[in-house]
Amino acid sequence: MKKKFTILLCILSVFSCFLSGCQNQTSPITKTGFYFDTVISVTIYDSSKEYTLEKCMELAEYYENLFSPTIEGSDVWNINHSDGSSVSVHEETVFLLNRALYYSSLTDGLLNPAIAPLSSLWDFSSASADSHTVPSTKDIQERLSHIDYHNIVIEEQTVMLTDQYGSIDLGCIAKGYIADQLKEYLLEEGVDSALINLGGNVLTIGSKPDGTAFTIGIQKPFAESGITQTTVSIIDSSAVTSGIYERYFEEDGVIYHHILDPATGYPVENDLASVTILSSSSTDGDALSTSCLLLGLTDGMELIESLPGIEALFITKDGDLYYTSGFPIP
Repeated sequence: MKKKFTILLCILSVFSCFLSGCQNQTSPITKTGFYFDTVISVTIYDSSKEYTLEKCMELAEYYENLFSPTIEGSDVWNINHSDGSSVSVHEETVFLLNRALYYSSLTDGLLNPAIAPLSSLWDFSSASADSHTVPSTKDIQERLSHIDYHNIVIEEQTVMLTDQYGSIDLGCIAKGYIADQLKEYLLEEGVDSALINLGGNVLTIGSKPDGTAFTIGIQKPFAESGITQTTVSIIDSSAVTSGIYERYFEEDGVIYHHILDPATGYPVENDLASVTILSSSSTDGDALSTSCLLLGLTDGMELIESLPGIEALFITKDGDLYYTSGFPIP
């Protein structure tokens, strides 16, 4: 009897350890890093995936070295310093450029990967807002003559800028693509619950381990970081927010933000403060959030309603919220 009782205790002990291990394994683990000029983080709800998290940061570094316009030797840097000659690039760069050009065509050139000559003139990447000044009209007009996206010519795996003074910037779409690639890698590694956050680009894998949705806060424009205007709950989906409050400076009482209108050379002027896009693809969400900010409320709403499987939240400068017909209103 004593022997049987001892065996039973051992079985119960092993079973208890097994349950405890399963419970601990779903505990979230997070890794953060600084890439693409922002803080990024990846959270996996599986404590056994520490190595996988490390690989996510390595992938982020790889893509930064591929798409950054400021890192010497990147595909984008090489294109921008080619003096109009053809440059061999990676297959992923070709894909991303073609996707950006698709949205350029869809928005009649408002989303423009060739806008780099203009954006570098404004230089919103500078760390201190106090160092910013409004460029002269003459300089803006000169830069505008070199931002035609039709000057980007792609043939197989080569890219050429027909304007030797032209240059490209994939900031309008690159983070979305990178988030998608991180998700693909995590799925290959057997991850079924995770949260990828690339500074405004949020992409989830599945739901939380308990089956509930991830709740994503939507930043209140021009409020202190972390103060939300509203929230959205998503499962296995992407939520990308672009806003005029992200990078800006003020001069003579006027706010100048980083969403530049390629028609005027100045920050776009309309009624919108931010746009959040819900989609399965973060690449599409990234491009569309900026596109809608440029289009304005009416045209942006019309564009999203025409695209299947995509929803949007528009926040105006007055603080009003407008949702597309299928958006999951909290």
